[in-house]
Amino acid sequence: MALITYAEGKTLTLPQGATYAQAAALAQGDFAHDIVLVKSENKIKELHKLIGGDETLEFITTGQRDGMLSYERTALMVLCGALNRVAGEKLRKIFVDFSVINGYYVEVAGDLTVDQAFVEAVKADMLAQVKADLPIEKTKWEIPEAREYFRRHGMPNRDKLFRYRRHSGVNVYSIGDYVDYYYGCMLPSTGYLKAFDLVAYESGLALLLPKQENPEELAPFEPQPKVFNTLRRSVEWTIRMGIGTVGQINEKIAQGQATDMILMAEARQEMDIAKIAGRIAENPDIKCVMIAGPSSSGKTSFSHRLSVQLRGLGLKPHPVEVDNYFVDREFTPRDENGEYDFESIEGVDIAGFNRDMMDLLAGKRVKMPTFNFKTGLREYRGNTLKLGRGDILVVEGIHCLNDRMSADIPAENKFRIYISALSTINIDEHNRIPTSDGRLLRRMVRDARTRGYSAQETLARWASVRRGEKKNIIPFQESADATFNSSLVYELSVLKSYAEQLLFGIPEDAPEYTEAKRLLRFLDYFLALDSTLVPQNSLLKEFIGGSVFGV
Repeated sequence: MALITYAEGKTLTLPQGATYAQAAALAQGDFAHDIVLVKSENKIKELHKLIGGDETLEFITTGQRDGMLSYERTALMVLCGALNRVAGEKLRKIFVDFSVINGYYVEVAGDLTVDQAFVEAVKADMLAQVKADLPIEKTKWEIPEAREYFRRHGMPNRDKLFRYRRHSGVNVYSIGDYVDYYYGCMLPSTGYLKAFDLVAYESGLALLLPKQENPEELAPFEPQPKVFNTLRRSVEWTIRMGIGTVGQINEKIAQGQATDMILMAEARQEMDIAKIAGRIAENPDIKCVMIAGPSSSGKTSFSHRLSVQLRGLGLKPHPVEVDNYFVDREFTPRDENGEYDFESIEGVDIAGFNRDMMDLLAGKRVKMPTFNFKTGLREYRGNTLKLGRGDILVVEGIHCLNDRMSADIPAENKFRIYISALSTINIDEHNRIPTSDGRLLRRMVRDARTRGYSAQETLARWASVRRGEKKNIIPFQESADATFNSSLVYELSVLKSYAEQLLFGIPEDAPEYTEAKRLLRFLDYFLALDSTLVPQNSLLKEFIGGSVFGV
């Protein structure tokens, strides 16, 4: 018999040869959400695995990030299997492009039409798979076997991905006769998928999935056309350039074409910045550019590069950091844990900010504050500002898209920009790279370089950072006048060398170790790229150091 200890001393007794799924079934009554994975000896394991003996387990549910990620991957596999059966020989390719507001946008190519009848047929197949509760089986294939199989089944990017793998084999999953490859753990069977929907959207499909905050229910589908169109344009560009997947990027590096790839990516970003600057310059009423975005989006470097473009168009930009309008530390609001909530809009002197901005727009000379983060006090060090003809304010802060932040400034005088590192490259056809992973790696590298934080400290703070973003930034992103994608297709190949040594420094018994291992496995897909090839004005330099802007 095996003794399983969990949840602060509770125990289960199971026979030898039992699986984690059997243990989960017995413990399920103690959890609000479905158990889908376990953590044993600080390693995440799938439920189909056998229990080795007496163990202390942490049960992972769909209400946790790792659990919801496995739910999402499984739903995508069920969708891909259904698409293959419904479309049959008419199907040429399935490509999971990127996240939409509460799911994934998936494009299909072939001699078929994505109409309502097609969507209903695919959804019916998915529901039939769920009802049948089909087991999801995992097997290990040798690399040559996997490459040949996926090449024959129309997935050349997966073939390229495995071409640069250092391991001798890969794990593949099957549901019946449908075989696929997914990065990360999967659910044990299709019956675990209790909430999903499928709708036609734009020229493809939107697979709608629950969020971990409420994993049993679907939120209403609310399209975000501005962010969606920015992502789609970026994806279309990477496909045209032949650098839309990790395998393609690795191929460019291996063939000595890295410099060309970097210059193309940087040129694309510069053109996007120039277009935004042109829109601002052509409207003389715009006097205040408001820039907001989530952590590690490159807001500071973007502000500098936008200002360069504005100067080239005859304007004189003046930077304003909303952080300098923080209230004194003693008045900073606290979160539910009693910690200072620096991302709350209540932590900003909104009245003082609006008063100063309106005085500037009226032509008055204004004393500009500087927030002292060491003392927690706002200071005035003699810095003053007075706007002249052709002058324009470039304001950066996480609340700049929130109407409360600039309530007194007339709408016709404002131009709002949402910036985020919206990842547009995929691991392969069916495995996308979460946008948040790229930003997390950026932040980890910058934290170590500029603040002396370890990777463990950055990982420990990340969940709180993400909660703040979802509350204070994401709800306002569609209100922007322009959306800028700051991700660079080559950046993970550069960040790899910096991040790996930081992640390997996390102790194996640390709570953050499992996330570190996940990121290390992810980075293992990439060939490393020499950071000296990165231009000095690149947004990436804000994180790895050496920026011409001194950030």
